[in-house]
Amino acid sequence: MREARLKRRTNETDIEIFLKIDGEGLLTGKTGCGFFDHMLNSLCRHGGFDIDIKCKGDFEVDYHHTVEDVGITLGSCFFEALRDCAGITRFANASIPMDEAVVMSSIDVGGRGGYYSSVKIPTEKIGEFDTELVNEFFTAFCKNSGITLHLNSLCGTNSHHIVEAAFKAFAVALKGAVKKDERFGDRIPSTKGTLK
Repeated sequence: MREARLKRRTNETDIEIFLKIDGEGLLTGKTGCGFFDHMLNSLCRHGGFDIDIKCKGDFEVDYHHTVEDVGITLGSCFFEALRDCAGITRFANASIPMDEAVVMSSIDVGGRGGYYSSVKIPTEKIGEFDTELVNEFFTAFCKNSGITLHLNSLCGTNSHHIVEAAFKAFAVALKGAVKKDERFGDRIPSTKGTLK
């Protein structure tokens, strides 16, 4: 079973996440930030991941610490659940449209971890959510999962559509990259023999 349960507690947040990679696409629990929960739900639904989240954040400050720490914890869960990455596809990409917006995601589950983006979000906020937190989430996730992610915006004018397309593209590419390929058996998808 490719799953993990991790807790992260700081003076700013108290987070517990259970991740099941080969799930039914269900998000249970909430972070307390409505738009962010909407994006995490998209990640689960289109990636086929089950995520149960318990989260307390310092919302009297803003959503920054919560979004970043969820990224850290969720990324760490993927790192733990994938273990040595034996038999996975490793690379995948997806281009996802959301009305006028199209975002392309390219992923390498290669152990190095890095986030690179050309996504431009035209507004500073979507509801109460600061759009700069999109980068904070993906940066934290990639550093802690060992996954390299490139997000490129091909077009788009509506901030909600652009961000939602980014999360959906991320989900679909991640699903493809962590998928087991029976032809590989338990081989590590690297000429070095290791991805961790």
